[in-house]
Amino acid sequence: MNPSLKRFSINAMGGYCEFQIFDESRINAKRIVRQLTTEVRRLEQKYSRYRSNSLVTAINYSAGDKLGIKIDSETRSLFDHALTCFEQSNGLFDITAGALSRIWDFRTAQVPAQAQIDALLPRIGFNRLSWRNSRLLMPAGMEIDFGGIVKEYAADAVAKLGRRLGVNHGLVNLGGDFAVIGAQPDNQPWTVGVADPKQRDRLMAKIDLLYGGLASSGDYERCFIHKGKRYSHIVNPKTGWPCDGLRAVSVAANLCTVAGSMATIAMLKDEQAALGWLQESGLPFAAMTGEERITGEGLNEQQPESSL
Repeated sequence: MNPSLKRFSINAMGGYCEFQIFDESRINAKRIVRQLTTEVRRLEQKYSRYRSNSLVTAINYSAGDKLGIKIDSETRSLFDHALTCFEQSNGLFDITAGALSRIWDFRTAQVPAQAQIDALLPRIGFNRLSWRNSRLLMPAGMEIDFGGIVKEYAADAVAKLGRRLGVNHGLVNLGGDFAVIGAQPDNQPWTVGVADPKQRDRLMAKIDLLYGGLASSGDYERCFIHKGKRYSHIVNPKTGWPCDGLRAVSVAANLCTVAGSMATIAMLKDEQAALGWLQESGLPFAAMTGEERITGEGLNEQQPESSL
């Protein structure tokens, strides 16, 4: 009996998630997906800034505590990745900018006053974190937000678990961030469609994945128009104001975590600098410019690994 494609969906990480795996038995596939789902829920519980009993909330409560807070090895690896992103983006990718979400509320569509932004900027800066062995010391008033990392990290973690559970051919989709468990049978790629920000039922591009992952970032998920100006939910931690470069970016890389970081950094850069940076990476990407022109490199091709 040949394995056939089995699909399972759940709601997690703030959106629609899907697991696709090839298996001879739906019962066995369901058993595997149950374990994959448990891993997604674990990471959502641990790193959500919206849950009062999450680790991220505990970290944020520790701000200003001279003893700091003990950080486990998994979380330390996320901080290490965040440091790499901070350094390679010249401070544009900064997980310590969580406090800005207090004044940028995209549900009420209110634009804060410059004085409000100026009051929070001194509380931001990854280089202001310090470590004492495994304890993190954070300045008073600072807030961590793993929002630009954790969903992509979860996709990679779930794909890794899938391989450990014996899945040879599978794909993880966590709210539009993808990680390959294994290529389709006969080493065929998974073709991932990238939604068009203007018309979500149409595709902006297709990218083939044999391994690694693909992640997207854009201003279409959460944004608002105020006095004719569009405000993105992706906020520049240096200025405190939303980015206004590219409209959307999708990147494929050796890991979904890397792809997500690159997509977010590209959104934070000026448009031309972002496109040049993406092209230099040599990775497949699709992007929509501020003028809604679609561009990209290496679409439907598998490219070498990123150095990020």
